[in-house]
Amino acid sequence: MEIIILPLILSLLAAFTGSKINKTVWGLLSFVSLFAMVYMKQHYGIHNDGVWHNTFDVPWFSNGIHFTLGIDGLTGLMILLTNLLVPIIILSIQTDKQKSLIPLILFMQAALNGVFMAKDGLMFYIFWELALIPIYFICLLYSSKDAFKTTIKFFIYTFVGSLAMLASLIYLYLKTENHSFAYEELLSVQLNYTESIWVGAGFLFAFAVKIPIFPFHSWQANTYTNAPAQGSMLLSGIMLKMGLYGLLRWFMPMAGESIAFFQPIVIILAVIGIIYGAVIAIKQNDLKRLIAFSSLSHVGLIAAGFMTLSAVGIQGGVLQMFVHGINVVALFYIVEIIESHAGSRELSQLGGLAKFNRLFAALYLIVVLGTAAVPLTNGFPGELLLLKSVFDYNTITGVFAGLTIILCAVYMLRMYQFSMLGEGKASLNEIGLLKMIPLLILVALVIFIGVCPQVIIDQISPSIQKIMLEISNSKGVLS
Repeated sequence: MEIIILPLILSLLAAFTGSKINKTVWGLLSFVSLFAMVYMKQHYGIHNDGVWHNTFDVPWFSNGIHFTLGIDGLTGLMILLTNLLVPIIILSIQTDKQKSLIPLILFMQAALNGVFMAKDGLMFYIFWELALIPIYFICLLYSSKDAFKTTIKFFIYTFVGSLAMLASLIYLYLKTENHSFAYEELLSVQLNYTESIWVGAGFLFAFAVKIPIFPFHSWQANTYTNAPAQGSMLLSGIMLKMGLYGLLRWFMPMAGESIAFFQPIVIILAVIGIIYGAVIAIKQNDLKRLIAFSSLSHVGLIAAGFMTLSAVGIQGGVLQMFVHGINVVALFYIVEIIESHAGSRELSQLGGLAKFNRLFAALYLIVVLGTAAVPLTNGFPGELLLLKSVFDYNTITGVFAGLTIILCAVYMLRMYQFSMLGEGKASLNEIGLLKMIPLLILVALVIFIGVCPQVIIDQISPSIQKIMLEISNSKGVLS
């Protein structure tokens, strides 16, 4: 519970103190949740055994609805990602935006922790919706143009998807023996094929919008592009992981009987998204828009890997969820630095920036190589596992998915060349050390995970095996 309460308290303090306290202090304080997670695991004697251990469980307003939180390897990795990136996002805030952005980001940190730890269906839905509130205001208050139109489209897409998920949860609740939203109770519900398809459709719609999977992506590019850098980082680095996490933790085990129906559909749509996002990214001039479409391409591969239902695909997908969060936040952070110091984020207005700051150019290049999945960078191990799983599922599908290797290299290297190399039309003002530290941390992770991916795989493997067993048991209940 501490991991949710602490960011909430910090959010309230930040709202009342305004800009009186430096953003660096808030960034350091937001790390507290990581220490809370370590304490929680030690206090409850939680080991990496794959079991989703309860850390908090009290009835809410009925015996069927409990405020239940839990942690296992998968949840722990998502909490680590959330509470590692939030301080970096806070440090990226411009001083004039600090007063309103920091409380909203800290509130969202609490809600995201709740999403990943919720073991009650209704609590999962509540935290899912709570995470939408701060990002809505972040985008609405600081979007660069067409703020209301872009933000309301994003809100409607997400909210309608959430209602579909709620309908599925309520249906499962009514089918439980004790009328309970507890994860184990929902998991034990036996659905026939038709029921499972409808329940699965509700879950899948909510998660497909959040990820997003083609063709539920139309809100994404404009929202990522027009939102402030911090909003883009939150949306792409952490919030879309809610959809991928939900796909693995809630959709597949709860509606396993429907997987045979949805599997080819989702994989085909995901592969279309891989190619579509990459091709569109190659043609972009705006750096943020380029990253938005590259994100669509990368998460499409993760979704496809999950839906192969193979241990290799799910392991690679979970690893790539963490990797994508690191890389996409680093890319948006780099764009924020370029825009604030060079005065533009349009490739046609940039070029030759490397000569003004060699360290920044080197760090930028490492992030680009990591995103392009060059060996010994963090993007390589997960992408290799994902492509293997898709090839094993279907060779032709694997060939199309494998185009991401070429296409990603094209748009990422084009992005670096046009912004950092050549004669150029802009100059890069001096970048302070404080701005470079978060980027140095992210680049260190790009290298470390690329060299030692097994550190993460060992942590998540028992939890993945447990989830795969739940999916297998659910798929076996057909009538």
